[in-house]
Amino acid sequence: MKKPLWITVGVVLLLIGVFIWYKFFFVFGEGVKSGYLNYAINKGYIFKTYEGKLIQEGFGKGKTGTITSYEFEFSVSDPEVFKQLELNSGKTFDLHYKEYNGTLPWRGNTKYVVDKIVNMK
Repeated sequence: MKKPLWITVGVVLLLIGVFIWYKFFFVFGEGVKSGYLNYAINKGYIFKTYEGKLIQEGFGKGKTGTITSYEFEFSVSDPEVFKQLELNSGKTFDLHYKEYNGTLPWRGNTKYVVDKIVNMK
């Protein structure tokens, strides 16, 4: 009777582990976004994270009758990358990012995490 119980507990723990890995650590996508850096800030109550926003060229479709710009909100994993962004707000950047399926409080407020600057103008 004890052996089937241990096997069931092991399978359940394995499934929970796979779910947590997939939700928070699996890189769903990665790429490069370009645009003007609107802001770079360090914020948070318990976990201070680096956050930023790019305004991309072009116009999106907002509410009926309005035009909005494309915005890319992101978190930054590396303090050195954040320092570069903070010192050059308003410039054009090409940022490499990784997209996760979920957010972690110590990683940032968004599922997009910038890990390096590809180009700055």
